[in-house]
Amino acid sequence: MRSLIFWSLFPFVIPQAIRVRKNAPRFNDAAGPNEGAVGEGRDYRLLAIGDSIISGVGATRLSKALVGQTSLALADALDCRIAWTARGRTGATSRALLDELGANGFPTEADFIVLNVGVNDVTSLATLSSWKRNLTELLRLTSEHSPDAIIAVAGIPPLGGFPLLPQPMRALFGMRGRSFDSVARRVVAEFPQAVFLPIVFDTRPEKFAPDGYHPSEDGYREFGQAAADRILEKMR
Repeated sequence: MRSLIFWSLFPFVIPQAIRVRKNAPRFNDAAGPNEGAVGEGRDYRLLAIGDSIISGVGATRLSKALVGQTSLALADALDCRIAWTARGRTGATSRALLDELGANGFPTEADFIVLNVGVNDVTSLATLSSWKRNLTELLRLTSEHSPDAIIAVAGIPPLGGFPLLPQPMRALFGMRGRSFDSVARRVVAEFPQAVFLPIVFDTRPEKFAPDGYHPSEDGYREFGQAAADRILEKMR
């Protein structure tokens, strides 16, 4: 039903979508190396792969973005050293991420993996069936690459609360995002080593970067803590 409503109403928001795409501010990826480490003690390896959230758009440095904040929270909780690696590309869809992994492979095997992808599938009007197929393949490849890793898969954020998107486009893409999120939950449930990370947060403006679309550093801190909590729950 949600898909029918979306495709029926989408033609009416095409002018808004064109204006947003043309006028939206473009921020750079976070600065700093795409590898780092935090904490002391037993060594663990964390790999983050995906889209602009993994490349840290909205943060000044990757250490203050999702990969760094997740690593910091895990290091504090486990009293350990987390060596992290980020492989993110702004604008990447699930298909593009699959193609990139096929061409370049994975970095070194990891103990923890954070996967963030899907928003660009929503905004590029991918179908639910292609999203399901691509996410399933991503998780299959990731599981084969690091068979002992815990894989935290981020859900689709609440697009209906994103300040950048005007109404009624915001509400329409929020509904579409919920459909993609439901598919992701079902796919993740098929992989024993994976955990689903729902993206639920206060959509006040201070939780967003100035572009009104990506997290602020405070938003990344909360996101990283939530990712670490889900990984820790799986370890118990």
